[in-house]
Amino acid sequence: MRILRILPIACVLAVVSATHPAARQQQTKPPSFRVRTDLVSVDVVVRDRSGAIVSGLKPEDFEIREDGKAQQIVTFSFQQVTGKVAAPVETADLLASAESRLERENQHTPTAAQPSAEAAPVPMTPEQLAGRRVIVLLFDTSSMQPDDVQRAVDAANKYVGTSMTAADLVAVATIGSSLQVLTDFTASREQVAAALTKLGYTEGTSTPPPSASTLATDEADAAADDTTESADAAELDMFNNDLRLRALRALAETLAPIEQRKAILYFSAGMERSGEDNQVELRAAINAAVRANVSIYPVDSRGLQAVVPGGDATHASGRGSSLFSGRAVAQQFNSLAASQETLTSLASDTGGRAFTDTNDMGEAFARVTKDLSAYYLLGYSSTNPVRDGRFRRIQVRVKRNGMHVESRAGYYAERDFAHTSRADRETDLQNMLFAALSPTDLPVLLTPGYFRLTNDSYYVPIAVAIPGSAVPIPPNADKVTLDIVGVVRDEQGRPVGHIRQTLDLAAGSASTLAGKQVLYQSGLTLPPGRFAAKVVVRENESGLAGSYESAIVIPDLKREPVKVSSILLSTQIQTAAKGKSDNPLVRDGVQLLPNVTHVVGHDQNVYFYYEVYDPAASGGANPDLRTSLAFYRGKVKVFETPPVERTTLDLAARHAAIFQFEVPADRFKPGLYTCQINIIDSVAGQFAFPRLAMFVR
Repeated sequence: MRILRILPIACVLAVVSATHPAARQQQTKPPSFRVRTDLVSVDVVVRDRSGAIVSGLKPEDFEIREDGKAQQIVTFSFQQVTGKVAAPVETADLLASAESRLERENQHTPTAAQPSAEAAPVPMTPEQLAGRRVIVLLFDTSSMQPDDVQRAVDAANKYVGTSMTAADLVAVATIGSSLQVLTDFTASREQVAAALTKLGYTEGTSTPPPSASTLATDEADAAADDTTESADAAELDMFNNDLRLRALRALAETLAPIEQRKAILYFSAGMERSGEDNQVELRAAINAAVRANVSIYPVDSRGLQAVVPGGDATHASGRGSSLFSGRAVAQQFNSLAASQETLTSLASDTGGRAFTDTNDMGEAFARVTKDLSAYYLLGYSSTNPVRDGRFRRIQVRVKRNGMHVESRAGYYAERDFAHTSRADRETDLQNMLFAALSPTDLPVLLTPGYFRLTNDSYYVPIAVAIPGSAVPIPPNADKVTLDIVGVVRDEQGRPVGHIRQTLDLAAGSASTLAGKQVLYQSGLTLPPGRFAAKVVVRENESGLAGSYESAIVIPDLKREPVKVSSILLSTQIQTAAKGKSDNPLVRDGVQLLPNVTHVVGHDQNVYFYYEVYDPAASGGANPDLRTSLAFYRGKVKVFETPPVERTTLDLAARHAAIFQFEVPADRFKPGLYTCQINIIDSVAGQFAFPRLAMFVR
């Protein structure tokens, strides 16, 4: 049994500078869709033994339960698209508010300090909704290359030209650096087709790294971007999928006033998991879609992909034994599956279907048309008034034999902070920590690392960052209080480490926090393995809270030819607290503060810190380690530090050689860079080349 030694809480609080970087069947009485915030709507498809849709059922034929308790059906309708519409409509303005909603999400505007005066979107009238399907065509240009975008647009144009009917209300939107609505809901083929012409080979930003010929333009654009007010918050989303998930959530919340079933056809080239993705954002997007009766149908625009042993012609030939052992092919399959995993989750959890590994994207349009053509819409007011944020399971049954019911599994309840007592707030904080769906209103980023102490023991520093501009500052407040709670769990879900701290920020923080980040640090000791870390941060005046959940993978360096710690990137150094510290990153009374976003200012110095363990020493000779940093802009090397040679160990007790580089950021033009750490063990004839991304503003 491995013994886990939890270090005493070694926390560091700092305010660091942030770089600026359906429709229903025709009846004499039109459908009535009520807007009620406490109404839970469930779309239900009932099939007989042959799989045919069953119509003609009444409310008394259904039984609906929430967490096992019977609920009273207060709204009921059968939605069927017959091709006839009650009233013509050219354009229905509804999605315009989704853009501003996501913009506030991305800027993380503190609602307590700056309440929004924007009116809620007005739902379409019953006459406009009668006998219609509501569909959003969403193109994720940030994940697709131009060919992928064109392939998706061609499929959409084919649908518009051959299958779109007067019963279809279609909107077209894109996700790039922001959410952009190209056309709001319309039944006009011409308007949809015109919006699609704005896409194609001119779009798609997930292209291969830039070549030298494009660097000047990219750098000029980056230098001209001086939107510094919200840059510190935007940095948190630069290397993960959170922006796309928030865009899906903004669309779902905007469509929520329409109580019938809606569909989002989400064209994407996959969501590659970078290891820095917030799992709470995924659950929040899914829950928003479930509560809004929105089904997501992801379509992998890459189509059918062939996994070629050794790689295809777009990559250089592979090296080593992996080509012959099958490991290279397995890695290719794993990478492909990982990029499609999130798409599959979005579909299965919202009642949609994912279309991957197929070149016929027309199947997606046919499935959406079929699923939105006939269903029952049931609504009830939950008998559970507690706003605890817990998952509530929904069970729908038809009181007739031989009926098969298709419906959503449940939803997450809302949370309420203002009406909780002080005694309950600690419990509420713990509930948020262990809840599957935690709030994400306050932006939070968690970054771990690992540094070896012994062969089976690693120090894992955990840094939590909150952009200062997102922290709401109550008027006339003497101080701002942030509660931080966190937990680290092993693969069996057992807690192996905890974080609990209350941070007091001084009065006048509204001005001092702008453009900065609140940084909190802690650490614990763990063995090699896979762990999960989650942290919740809450501002205690408004109750605004955010959470972040991520995996921690600590490799077993005994199996590595060159044993290297994680790479710490920093832009600031602070004096460490006096006294003995178990933190290996504290040396000579100073400590590097990690830059968790990897976004640096042009006028800053960038520090890179890492350790190499157990370098080879043959025949009693000294070790011979050589290392340097190489910076690439795309495939072009733009800068490399002079090599450093080390023939002795800096820390004999830990068998570690320590390397720290200081590189002025003004050596680089604004843009995205890849830093490659070159490490060569000359005695063993082994080498390692870990990499990390860095963005210079």
